[in-house]
Amino acid sequence: MGDAWVNEALDYLVLHSAGMFIWATTVAHFLQENPERHFYILKTREHKRGADRFEELYSLYSTVIRTSFHSLEEEEIKAITSVVGVTIFTKQPLDDTVLMRLPGVEDPHTLKFIKNGLISVIDSGSTLRFYHRSFEDFLLHLPFSQCIDELLAIQDRDLHEHQLAVLCLNTMVSSELHFNMCDLKSSSIKNVDIPTTDISAISPLVSYSSQLWTDHLVRTQHGENLMKAVEFVMYEKLLFWIKVMSILGKAHKVSAILKKALEWSKLVVCLEFISYTTTLRLAG
Repeated sequence: MGDAWVNEALDYLVLHSAGMFIWATTVAHFLQENPERHFYILKTREHKRGADRFEELYSLYSTVIRTSFHSLEEEEIKAITSVVGVTIFTKQPLDDTVLMRLPGVEDPHTLKFIKNGLISVIDSGSTLRFYHRSFEDFLLHLPFSQCIDELLAIQDRDLHEHQLAVLCLNTMVSSELHFNMCDLKSSSIKNVDIPTTDISAISPLVSYSSQLWTDHLVRTQHGENLMKAVEFVMYEKLLFWIKVMSILGKAHKVSAILKKALEWSKLVVCLEFISYTTTLRLAG
């Protein structure tokens, strides 16, 4: 890459960034991999005349997505949809070990493929974070819907809330939530000084799931399997869960969380009853 090419790239950045640091940052990261080809793509992409700064930024995001994800296989579409969609709707950023539990993301190679494709818009590290809120806005609005048809399910909030509810409940049903969390000598934590090192023994996913499972649950009406998981937690893991919430200093939220779970379960039962009676009427 000669000096002339560098000078042309710098001139392009100055001319098109219009003072937007996030635009220049995104382009700089986009040019890190195969810079000459990516710079050619930037130069030759279509520009909308009179576009404002955010339209220009969304146009750049479209270019990044189209360049990174093309000719996708069905499993790749499923994995990208899961990871990007869940990253938008999660309450806290999730790390690689959690993302690999999502549908279609069974191994580190798949996750690496996705993160490499998003390298221009995500922070480096094992926790997936978008550099700027504008990329989330882009993903959820019209410019993205005109980008790659196969990835439109990224905008399906119901799908991703369901995935997050399943993730949380699967975690709580599993052995990750167990008796005597943090190996406390007493079964009661009242007046017990819990060292920070002991609290850190609760994994980020168990902590996330324990605090936020109903936030995702109430946004989905998918019933049978989730209902069974909720019942298992209530009958088999209730005391373990309450203890984790106490250790985390969140015991005051237990009542509100249980209320949400109860309201959701009543709604599911009601919908199932309506569906059943409607089926009987149609059959009759």
